[in-house]
Amino acid sequence: MRKTVGVLLWRAGLAALLVCGIGLLPWLSHTDPALTVLKVRSADRDPTPEVLADIRAQLGLQDGPLRLLGRWLTGLPRGDAGHSWISGSEVAPDVLGALGASLLLMAVALVVALATAAAVCARTLYLGARRRLAGRPTGGSGSAVLAALPEFLIASVLATVVGVRWGWLPAVGWYGPQWTVLPALALGLPAGAVLGRLLDDQLPGAFDEPWALAATARGLPGRTVARKALRRCVPGLLPNLGLFVVGLTGGAVAVEQIFDIPGLGRTTLQAAIAQDLPVLQAGTLLLVLLGAVTTAAARLTARRLIGPALRDGALRSLHRPTPPPPPTVRSILPIAYGLLLSGVVALGLPRDPLTLDTAARLQAPSLTHPFGTDALGRDVLARVAHGTLDTLLLALAISALAWLAGVLLGCLPALSAPLVDTVNAVPPVLAALLVTAVWGSGAGTPVLAVAVVAWAPLAAHTSALLGQERATLHVSATRALGARRSYLLRSELLPAVLPSVTRHALLRLPGIALALASLSFLGLGAQPPTPEWGLLLAENQPYAERAPWAVLAPAAVLALLGALAVTAAGAGTGAGTGERGARRRTAKAARGEVPASQGELVRAS
Repeated sequence: MRKTVGVLLWRAGLAALLVCGIGLLPWLSHTDPALTVLKVRSADRDPTPEVLADIRAQLGLQDGPLRLLGRWLTGLPRGDAGHSWISGSEVAPDVLGALGASLLLMAVALVVALATAAAVCARTLYLGARRRLAGRPTGGSGSAVLAALPEFLIASVLATVVGVRWGWLPAVGWYGPQWTVLPALALGLPAGAVLGRLLDDQLPGAFDEPWALAATARGLPGRTVARKALRRCVPGLLPNLGLFVVGLTGGAVAVEQIFDIPGLGRTTLQAAIAQDLPVLQAGTLLLVLLGAVTTAAARLTARRLIGPALRDGALRSLHRPTPPPPPTVRSILPIAYGLLLSGVVALGLPRDPLTLDTAARLQAPSLTHPFGTDALGRDVLARVAHGTLDTLLLALAISALAWLAGVLLGCLPALSAPLVDTVNAVPPVLAALLVTAVWGSGAGTPVLAVAVVAWAPLAAHTSALLGQERATLHVSATRALGARRSYLLRSELLPAVLPSVTRHALLRLPGIALALASLSFLGLGAQPPTPEWGLLLAENQPYAERAPWAVLAPAAVLALLGALAVTAAGAGTGAGTGERGARRRTAKAARGEVPASQGELVRAS
């Protein structure tokens, strides 16, 4: 009970700290909120001292930020979230309406994501149900390409081709269920590819468990075994599914901008840019509450799916090494993708990415310009290659830091779980604005903004896998034989969990590059004429119909990076787990160095 109360207090403190930090945003950034509000209300009006003083009196700015924040907080128990500084309307109805639109979009996108994840895992489920998984590599390249495609690029293509050119579905607006299809596809396809890859990574271990072997031996249908294997693996992914729910609700800013959807992500972004603090605080608080609810629901669902085995320590580890795939498949694919990516960079680096040639505007690919030219006649290959170095190096550095922070904080679930929910409620766009307010704008702003939120999915994944691994039989036996917590963590838990988390981190590498690109796409990252991927997509999007190569080239490189990351991750093995690790630990136990579990001693004898 005391632990639960402590976690609730920690969660409430983090939410209060986030909301209060947002309430102090103008003063942290040393900007005049009255001037910002005036520019949004009427940009052509002169900011005279009298006009600014009138706005300060209307908003109560003369009372100071603490009193403003206090009045806003005291109104919340009555359902009063204040009035918008821009429109003057009540905040609560507007924000709740935006939340309703985002929840509807999220629900449809979640259906698309689950269907995509099922398609990614279909091959493994089919082979596992027929006991034909041994020695076969899991899929990866196709789902990696799909996961690496930018949501805003998918949205632009769907709106332009399906909505405008073909006229099959409405492309802009929010007037009924049919308006949800295209944005839901743009959001759900990449999210489903990531979830499918994480699930596909655990399914072989479930099909290798004794219950699956016994069920097959007793003649149970393959679809029943596959359904039970799916149920066995889903609990470890539910925390990340909860993060996706919050991310699809409040983080779909670019998609909502493209399709003109009055959702919560777009509302909070507009409020942040205009420094409309009551709207921004209410929107962020709703996302934090949604994160807390989805986390609680994910935990309850996981416990219900696993049953008493989690409490009794009767699980079996899913993270056991499987026979390696054929060397031709395992080694050639990442090498081929790496060589292809290196070839693009090597061909483009000698070219000047900033040279203008207005006579060669929007030229199609040719020997002179293999990737064509953009609207200013600049060589797209040169801009993609130079942007690759910057974006890839930054994404690698952020991924490494996110992996380290995710593993460390994932080992402390009581500390990290509320922190993950709070951080996940802050989309990278809002994080970039907060970072800009505190540290100022610059080239490092998008990097720091993405790094602040990139570790959260890895920490949730680590915590979920460790929770199940602690309930396995061999860990329970090793603990009963007197092993210390430090030994269990170092020799039993981390070696079993780290391979999956590392593959997850590599799978997130293109996503981190996408987050950097998204900030540039929305004008919060790199600025022209920098050849950054997101900026390339933003600059060339208006010409996608006339010159699709200008958009497809950076998108293809992103997809190539995703395929490289996933195939390279798939080449790793779970060293230190399974029978080889058991034999090594048993040998140490025989020398008196460490305790061995009873099962390992039996197998050794």
